Amino acid sequence: MTIAYVLNQAVKVPGRGADPGLLSAGEAGRARTYHRGFAEYTPTPLVALPHLAGYLGLGSLFVKDESHRFGLNAFKVLGASYAIGRYLATRLGWDIGGISQNDLRSREVRGRLGDITFTTATDGNHGRAVAWTARQLKQRAVVYMPRGSDPVRLENIRSLGAEATIIDGNYDEAVRLCERMAGEHGWVIIQDTAWPGYEDIPTWIMQGYATLAVEALEQMREQGVAAPTHVFLQAGVGSFAGGVVGYLASILGRRMPKCIIVEPERANCIYISALIGDGRPHPVRGALDTLMAGLACGEPNTISWELLRDYASAYVSCPDYLAATGMRVLATPLKGDPVIISGESGAVTTGLLHLLMEAEEGPARELRLALELGPDSRVLLVSTEGNTSPRAFRDAVWYGEYSDREPHRRKR
Repeated sequence: MTIAYVLNQAVKVPGRGADPGLLSAGEAGRARTYHRGFAEYTPTPLVALPHLAGYLGLGSLFVKDESHRFGLNAFKVLGASYAIGRYLATRLGWDIGGISQNDLRSREVRGRLGDITFTTATDGNHGRAVAWTARQLKQRAVVYMPRGSDPVRLENIRSLGAEATIIDGNYDEAVRLCERMAGEHGWVIIQDTAWPGYEDIPTWIMQGYATLAVEALEQMREQGVAAPTHVFLQAGVGSFAGGVVGYLASILGRRMPKCIIVEPERANCIYISALIGDGRPHPVRGALDTLMAGLACGEPNTISWELLRDYASAYVSCPDYLAATGMRVLATPLKGDPVIISGESGAVTTGLLHLLMEAEEGPARELRLALELGPDSRVLLVSTEGNTSPRAFRDAVWYGEYSDREPHRRKR
Protein backbone atom coordinates (compact mmCIF):
# COMPACT_ATOMS: atom_id res chain seq x y z
CA MET A 1 0.00 0.00 0.00
CA THR A 2 1.06 3.56 -0.64
CA ILE A 3 -0.47 6.91 0.09
CA ALA A 4 -3.79 8.18 -1.20
CA TYR A 5 -4.46 11.88 -1.44
CA VAL A 6 -7.02 14.51 -2.38
CA LEU A 7 -5.95 17.92 -3.62
CA ASN A 8 -8.16 20.81 -2.63
CA GLN A 9 -9.02 22.38 -5.96
CA ALA A 10 -10.97 25.16 -4.28
CA VAL A 11 -8.69 26.47 -1.53
CA LYS A 12 -10.35 29.61 -0.23
CA VAL A 13 -8.68 32.94 0.34
CA PRO A 14 -9.07 33.78 4.05
CA GLY A 15 -12.12 35.95 4.32
CA ARG A 16 -13.99 34.03 1.64
CA GLY A 17 -14.23 30.73 3.44
CA ALA A 18 -15.05 29.60 6.96
CA ASP A 19 -14.50 32.36 9.49
CA PRO A 20 -11.12 31.84 11.20
CA GLY A 21 -11.93 34.55 13.73
CA LEU A 22 -12.17 32.06 16.60
CA LEU A 23 -8.41 31.63 16.05
CA SER A 24 -7.51 35.28 15.62
CA ALA A 25 -4.29 36.76 16.97
CA GLY A 26 -6.29 38.08 19.91
CA GLU A 27 -7.81 34.71 20.80
CA ALA A 28 -4.51 32.87 20.36
CA GLY A 29 -2.81 35.53 22.47
CA ARG A 30 -5.31 35.02 25.29
CA ALA A 31 -4.58 31.31 25.26
CA ARG A 32 -0.85 31.83 25.32
CA THR A 33 -1.11 34.34 28.16
CA TYR A 34 -3.01 31.73 30.17
CA HIS A 35 -0.42 29.05 29.40
CA ARG A 36 2.36 31.38 30.53
CA GLY A 37 0.72 31.40 33.94
CA PHE A 38 1.80 27.79 34.50
CA ALA A 39 5.18 27.36 36.16
CA GLU A 40 5.86 24.53 33.70
CA TYR A 41 5.41 26.72 30.64
CA THR A 42 8.25 27.31 28.24
CA PRO A 43 8.11 27.30 24.43
CA THR A 44 8.98 23.89 23.04
CA PRO A 45 12.04 23.71 20.75
CA LEU A 46 11.80 24.48 17.06
CA VAL A 47 14.52 22.20 15.72
CA ALA A 48 16.23 22.94 12.40
CA LEU A 49 17.30 19.91 10.35
CA PRO A 50 19.52 21.48 7.66
CA HIS A 51 21.25 18.27 6.62
CA LEU A 52 17.99 16.37 6.17
CA ALA A 53 16.59 19.35 4.26
CA GLY A 54 19.59 19.28 1.93
CA TYR A 55 19.35 15.53 1.44
CA LEU A 56 15.67 15.77 0.55
CA GLY A 57 16.14 18.77 -1.73
CA LEU A 58 14.31 21.31 0.43
CA GLY A 59 15.29 24.85 1.29
CA SER A 60 14.82 24.38 5.03
CA LEU A 61 13.09 21.99 7.40
CA PHE A 62 11.92 22.63 10.96
CA VAL A 63 10.34 20.32 13.50
CA LYS A 64 8.43 21.65 16.51
CA ASP A 65 9.28 19.12 19.24
CA GLU A 66 6.30 18.76 21.56
CA SER A 67 7.92 16.04 23.69
CA HIS A 68 9.06 18.92 25.92
CA ARG A 69 5.57 20.31 26.61
CA PHE A 70 4.89 20.76 30.36
CA GLY A 71 6.81 17.56 31.13
CA LEU A 72 3.96 15.51 29.64
CA ASN A 73 5.68 14.38 26.43
CA ALA A 74 2.90 15.66 24.13
CA PHE A 75 1.15 18.82 22.97
CA LYS A 76 -2.33 17.90 24.19
CA VAL A 77 -2.06 19.80 27.48
CA LEU A 78 -2.25 23.07 25.55
CA GLY A 79 -5.88 22.33 24.65
CA ALA A 80 -6.99 20.58 27.83
CA SER A 81 -5.56 23.17 30.22
CA TYR A 82 -7.00 26.12 28.34
CA ALA A 83 -10.45 24.55 27.92
CA ILE A 84 -10.67 23.71 31.62
CA GLY A 85 -9.47 27.20 32.49
CA ARG A 86 -12.08 28.78 30.20
CA TYR A 87 -14.81 26.54 31.61
CA LEU A 88 -14.02 27.53 35.19
CA ALA A 89 -13.66 31.21 34.30
CA THR A 90 -17.04 31.13 32.55
CA ARG A 91 -18.67 29.53 35.58
CA LEU A 92 -17.18 32.27 37.74
CA GLY A 93 -18.05 35.11 35.37
CA TRP A 94 -14.36 35.99 35.03
CA ASP A 95 -12.32 36.97 31.96
CA ILE A 96 -9.72 34.30 31.20
CA GLY A 97 -7.30 37.04 30.17
CA GLY A 98 -6.81 38.22 33.74
CA ILE A 99 -6.54 35.01 35.75
CA SER A 100 -4.00 32.27 36.42
CA GLN A 101 -4.09 28.66 37.52
CA ASN A 102 -3.33 29.83 41.06
CA ASP A 103 -6.52 31.89 40.99
CA LEU A 104 -8.52 28.88 39.77
CA ARG A 105 -7.30 26.54 42.49
CA SER A 106 -7.74 29.02 45.33
CA ARG A 107 -9.96 28.35 48.33
CA GLU A 108 -12.33 31.06 47.10
CA VAL A 109 -12.90 29.28 43.80
CA ARG A 110 -13.21 25.85 45.39
CA GLY A 111 -15.74 27.31 47.79
CA ARG A 112 -17.80 28.84 45.00
CA LEU A 113 -17.69 25.91 42.57
CA GLY A 114 -17.25 22.91 44.84
CA ASP A 115 -15.87 19.61 43.58
CA ILE A 116 -15.89 19.08 39.82
CA THR A 117 -15.21 15.90 37.87
CA PHE A 118 -13.78 16.30 34.38
CA THR A 119 -14.15 13.36 32.03
CA THR A 120 -12.80 12.51 28.60
CA ALA A 121 -12.12 9.77 26.06
CA THR A 122 -8.55 9.34 24.85
CA ASP A 123 -5.92 7.02 23.47
CA GLY A 124 -3.57 8.42 26.13
CA ASN A 125 -2.08 11.88 25.58
CA HIS A 126 -5.27 13.92 25.88
CA GLY A 127 -6.42 11.95 28.91
CA ARG A 128 -3.07 12.47 30.57
CA ALA A 129 -3.41 16.21 29.90
CA VAL A 130 -6.91 16.33 31.41
CA ALA A 131 -5.75 14.34 34.45
CA TRP A 132 -2.73 16.60 34.94
CA THR A 133 -4.79 19.78 34.69
CA ALA A 134 -7.46 18.45 37.04
CA ARG A 135 -4.79 17.62 39.61
CA GLN A 136 -3.22 21.06 39.19
CA LEU A 137 -6.59 22.63 39.96
CA LYS A 138 -7.38 20.18 42.79
CA GLN A 139 -10.27 18.57 40.93
CA ARG A 140 -11.09 15.01 39.81
CA ALA A 141 -10.77 13.31 36.40
CA VAL A 142 -12.34 10.16 34.91
CA VAL A 143 -10.85 8.87 31.65
CA TYR A 144 -12.04 6.25 29.16
CA MET A 145 -9.63 4.65 26.69
CA PRO A 146 -10.38 2.55 23.59
CA ARG A 147 -9.62 -1.12 23.19
CA GLY A 148 -5.95 -1.72 22.39
CA SER A 149 -4.63 1.31 24.28
CA ASP A 150 -1.10 0.90 25.57
CA PRO A 151 -1.12 -0.06 29.30
CA VAL A 152 1.81 2.34 29.81
CA ARG A 153 -0.41 5.23 28.76
CA LEU A 154 -3.14 3.97 31.09
CA GLU A 155 -0.72 3.95 34.02
CA ASN A 156 0.59 7.40 33.13
CA ILE A 157 -2.96 8.72 33.52
CA ARG A 158 -3.61 6.85 36.75
CA SER A 159 -0.35 8.11 38.22
CA LEU A 160 -1.84 11.62 38.11
CA GLY A 161 -4.69 10.56 40.37
CA ALA A 162 -7.32 10.04 37.69
CA GLU A 163 -9.69 7.10 37.40
CA ALA A 164 -8.90 5.51 34.02
CA THR A 165 -10.34 2.47 32.22
CA ILE A 166 -9.73 0.72 28.90
CA ILE A 167 -13.11 -0.20 27.41
CA ASP A 168 -14.08 -2.88 24.90
CA GLY A 169 -14.75 -0.46 22.06
CA ASN A 170 -13.04 1.98 19.68
CA TYR A 171 -12.33 5.67 20.25
CA ASP A 172 -15.70 6.92 19.09
CA GLU A 173 -17.46 4.41 21.36
CA ALA A 174 -15.32 5.69 24.24
CA VAL A 175 -16.50 9.22 23.45
CA ARG A 176 -20.14 8.11 23.55
CA LEU A 177 -19.58 6.30 26.87
CA CYS A 178 -17.96 9.43 28.27
CA GLU A 179 -20.95 11.51 27.17
CA ARG A 180 -23.41 9.08 28.73
CA MET A 181 -21.56 8.87 32.06
CA ALA A 182 -21.22 12.65 32.21
CA GLY A 183 -24.99 12.96 31.76
CA GLU A 184 -25.70 10.44 34.48
CA HIS A 185 -23.27 11.88 37.04
CA GLY A 186 -23.13 15.59 36.25
CA TRP A 187 -19.52 15.47 35.11
CA VAL A 188 -17.93 17.98 32.71
CA ILE A 189 -16.77 16.59 29.34
CA ILE A 190 -13.41 17.85 28.06
CA GLN A 191 -13.36 16.49 24.52
CA ASP A 192 -11.69 17.92 21.43
CA THR A 193 -14.48 16.93 19.08
CA ALA A 194 -17.77 18.77 18.69
CA TRP A 195 -21.38 17.71 18.23
CA PRO A 196 -24.67 19.66 18.32
CA GLY A 197 -24.94 21.34 21.71
CA TYR A 198 -21.29 20.66 22.57
CA GLU A 199 -19.17 23.29 20.85
CA ASP A 200 -17.68 25.74 23.37
CA ILE A 201 -15.15 23.37 24.94
CA PRO A 202 -13.88 21.97 21.59
CA THR A 203 -13.45 25.56 20.41
CA TRP A 204 -11.43 26.44 23.51
CA ILE A 205 -9.28 23.34 22.99
CA MET A 206 -8.51 24.44 19.42
CA GLN A 207 -7.62 27.91 20.69
CA GLY A 208 -5.27 26.32 23.21
CA TYR A 209 -3.50 24.44 20.44
CA ALA A 210 -2.89 27.75 18.66
CA THR A 211 -0.21 28.56 21.26
CA LEU A 212 1.99 26.05 19.44
CA ALA A 213 1.60 27.92 16.14
CA VAL A 214 2.24 31.30 17.77
CA GLU A 215 5.50 29.96 19.19
CA ALA A 216 6.59 28.36 15.91
CA LEU A 217 6.20 31.53 13.84
CA GLU A 218 8.01 33.56 16.51
CA GLN A 219 10.85 31.04 16.60
CA MET A 220 11.23 31.05 12.82
CA ARG A 221 11.51 34.84 12.89
CA GLU A 222 14.10 34.61 15.68
CA GLN A 223 16.12 32.21 13.53
CA GLY A 224 15.98 34.68 10.65
CA VAL A 225 13.63 32.56 8.53
CA ALA A 226 10.45 33.71 6.82
CA ALA A 227 7.14 32.02 7.52
CA PRO A 228 6.84 28.44 6.23
CA THR A 229 5.72 27.73 2.71
CA HIS A 230 4.41 24.26 3.67
CA VAL A 231 3.02 22.95 6.97
CA PHE A 232 2.23 19.26 7.49
CA LEU A 233 -0.34 18.59 10.24
CA GLN A 234 -1.65 15.37 11.75
CA ALA A 235 -5.38 14.88 12.11
CA GLY A 236 -7.40 12.63 14.34
CA VAL A 237 -10.71 14.41 14.73
CA GLY A 238 -8.97 17.45 13.23
CA SER A 239 -8.92 19.81 16.21
CA PHE A 240 -5.14 20.26 16.31
CA ALA A 241 -4.90 20.69 12.55
CA GLY A 242 -7.88 23.05 12.55
CA GLY A 243 -6.40 25.11 15.37
CA VAL A 244 -3.15 25.64 13.47
CA VAL A 245 -4.73 26.12 10.04
CA GLY A 246 -7.28 28.56 11.45
CA TYR A 247 -4.60 30.62 13.17
CA LEU A 248 -2.43 30.73 10.04
CA ALA A 249 -5.41 31.76 7.92
CA SER A 250 -6.36 34.43 10.43
CA ILE A 251 -2.98 36.12 10.74
CA LEU A 252 -1.28 35.42 7.38
CA GLY A 253 -4.26 35.75 5.07
CA ARG A 254 -3.20 35.38 1.44
CA ARG A 255 0.36 34.62 2.60
CA MET A 256 -0.66 31.50 4.49
CA PRO A 257 1.38 28.38 3.67
CA LYS A 258 0.14 25.27 1.94
CA CYS A 259 -1.23 23.05 4.68
CA ILE A 260 -1.20 19.29 4.21
CA ILE A 261 -3.47 17.20 6.48
CA VAL A 262 -2.10 13.76 7.33
CA GLU A 263 -4.04 10.74 8.67
CA PRO A 264 -3.71 6.96 9.06
CA GLU A 265 -5.37 5.04 6.23
CA ARG A 266 -7.54 3.10 8.72
CA ALA A 267 -8.81 6.22 10.49
CA ASN A 268 -8.96 8.83 7.74
CA CYS A 269 -12.20 10.71 8.30
CA ILE A 270 -10.86 14.06 7.07
CA TYR A 271 -9.49 12.49 3.88
CA ILE A 272 -12.77 10.62 3.28
CA SER A 273 -14.76 13.81 3.84
CA ALA A 274 -12.59 15.62 1.29
CA LEU A 275 -12.83 12.68 -1.12
CA ILE A 276 -16.65 12.62 -1.00
CA GLY A 277 -16.49 16.33 -1.70
CA ASP A 278 -19.96 17.49 -0.68
CA GLY A 279 -18.60 19.96 1.87
CA ARG A 280 -19.81 17.98 4.87
CA PRO A 281 -17.85 15.91 7.41
CA HIS A 282 -18.17 12.14 7.10
CA PRO A 283 -17.20 9.42 9.60
CA VAL A 284 -15.31 6.21 9.03
CA ARG A 285 -16.35 3.10 10.93
CA GLY A 286 -14.72 -0.04 12.22
CA ALA A 287 -11.91 -0.87 14.60
CA LEU A 288 -9.76 2.14 13.57
CA ASP A 289 -6.79 -0.17 14.03
CA THR A 290 -3.56 1.74 13.38
CA LEU A 291 -0.07 2.12 14.79
CA MET A 292 -0.86 5.83 15.10
CA ALA A 293 -3.05 5.43 18.19
CA GLY A 294 -3.30 9.17 18.79
CA LEU A 295 -4.91 9.62 15.37
CA ALA A 296 -7.30 6.66 15.56
CA CYS A 297 -10.50 8.71 15.37
CA GLY A 298 -13.43 8.10 13.06
CA GLU A 299 -15.60 11.20 13.37
CA PRO A 300 -14.42 14.73 12.42
CA ASN A 301 -14.77 17.70 14.72
CA THR A 302 -17.49 19.67 12.94
CA ILE A 303 -15.92 23.02 13.91
CA SER A 304 -12.41 22.27 12.68
CA TRP A 305 -13.69 20.48 9.57
CA GLU A 306 -14.91 23.72 8.00
CA LEU A 307 -11.48 25.31 8.40
CA LEU A 308 -9.71 22.27 6.98
CA ARG A 309 -12.21 22.02 4.12
CA ASP A 310 -11.63 25.62 3.04
CA TYR A 311 -7.97 26.32 3.78
CA ALA A 312 -5.99 23.06 3.55
CA SER A 313 -4.23 22.32 0.26
CA ALA A 314 -4.23 18.52 0.45
CA TYR A 315 -5.45 15.58 2.53
CA VAL A 316 -3.28 12.47 2.71
CA SER A 317 -4.14 8.95 3.90
CA CYS A 318 -0.99 7.11 5.04
CA PRO A 319 -0.08 3.48 5.77
CA ASP A 320 1.39 2.75 9.20
CA TYR A 321 4.89 2.13 7.90
CA LEU A 322 5.30 5.83 7.12
CA ALA A 323 4.91 6.62 10.83
CA ALA A 324 7.63 4.07 11.62
CA THR A 325 9.85 5.53 8.89
CA GLY A 326 9.43 8.98 10.41
CA MET A 327 10.34 7.68 13.86
CA ARG A 328 13.53 6.13 12.49
CA VAL A 329 14.52 9.19 10.43
CA LEU A 330 14.17 11.52 13.43
CA ALA A 331 15.83 9.17 15.92
CA THR A 332 18.83 8.42 13.66
CA PRO A 333 19.57 11.74 11.97
CA LEU A 334 22.18 12.64 9.39
CA LYS A 335 25.45 13.79 10.94
CA GLY A 336 25.14 17.34 12.20
CA ASP A 337 21.38 17.25 12.75
CA PRO A 338 20.03 16.73 16.29
CA VAL A 339 18.16 13.63 17.47
CA ILE A 340 14.39 13.99 17.90
CA ILE A 341 12.56 11.27 19.81
CA SER A 342 9.11 11.13 18.27
CA GLY A 343 6.21 8.77 18.80
CA GLU A 344 4.21 7.12 16.07
CA SER A 345 1.58 9.87 15.75
CA GLY A 346 4.23 12.56 16.03
CA ALA A 347 6.47 11.19 13.29
CA VAL A 348 4.07 10.34 10.46
CA THR A 349 4.47 13.76 8.82
CA THR A 350 8.25 13.21 8.68
CA GLY A 351 7.71 9.80 7.11
CA LEU A 352 5.35 11.26 4.53
CA LEU A 353 7.66 14.16 3.66
CA HIS A 354 10.56 11.72 3.27
CA LEU A 355 8.48 9.62 0.87
CA LEU A 356 7.30 12.61 -1.17
CA MET A 357 10.82 13.87 -1.72
CA GLU A 358 12.26 10.42 -2.51
CA ALA A 359 9.59 9.10 -4.86
CA GLU A 360 10.53 8.58 -8.51
CA GLU A 361 6.98 7.84 -9.64
CA GLY A 362 3.48 7.13 -8.39
CA PRO A 363 1.15 9.12 -6.12
CA ALA A 364 3.94 10.44 -3.90
CA ARG A 365 5.77 12.02 -6.83
CA GLU A 366 2.52 13.42 -8.18
CA LEU A 367 1.72 15.03 -4.85
CA ARG A 368 5.23 16.46 -4.48
CA LEU A 369 4.91 18.16 -7.85
CA ALA A 370 1.39 19.40 -7.14
CA LEU A 371 2.52 20.94 -3.85
CA GLU A 372 5.62 22.47 -5.50
CA LEU A 373 7.94 21.05 -2.86
CA GLY A 374 11.56 21.80 -3.71
CA PRO A 375 14.65 23.89 -3.01
CA ASP A 376 12.63 27.06 -2.29
CA SER A 377 10.37 25.34 0.25
CA ARG A 378 10.44 26.12 3.97
CA VAL A 379 8.73 23.17 5.62
CA LEU A 380 7.33 23.04 9.15
CA LEU A 381 6.49 19.73 10.83
CA VAL A 382 5.16 19.14 14.34
CA SER A 383 6.30 16.14 16.35
CA THR A 384 3.16 16.08 18.47
CA GLU A 385 4.43 13.48 20.94
CA GLY A 386 7.60 11.90 22.21
CA ASN A 387 8.07 8.26 23.16
CA THR A 388 4.72 7.80 24.91
CA SER A 389 4.47 4.10 24.03
CA PRO A 390 7.88 2.50 24.70
CA ARG A 391 6.76 -0.79 23.19
CA ALA A 392 5.76 0.80 19.87
CA PHE A 393 8.93 2.91 19.81
CA ARG A 394 11.23 -0.07 20.35
CA ASP A 395 9.39 -2.18 17.79
CA ALA A 396 9.69 0.49 15.12
CA VAL A 397 13.10 2.04 15.83
CA TRP A 398 15.08 -0.81 17.36
CA TYR A 399 13.56 -3.88 15.76
CA GLY A 400 12.52 -2.48 12.38
CA GLU A 401 8.85 -3.42 12.46
CA TYR A 402 6.58 -1.73 9.91
CA SER A 403 9.36 -1.71 7.32
CA ASP A 404 9.18 0.76 4.46
CA ARG A 405 7.77 -1.02 1.41
CA GLU A 406 7.89 1.78 -1.16
CA PRO A 407 9.61 0.44 -4.29
CA HIS A 408 9.87 3.70 -6.23
CA ARG A 409 12.56 5.73 -4.50
CA ARG A 410 15.28 7.88 -5.98
CA LYS A 411 18.65 6.19 -6.26
CA ARG A 412 21.16 8.07 -4.12
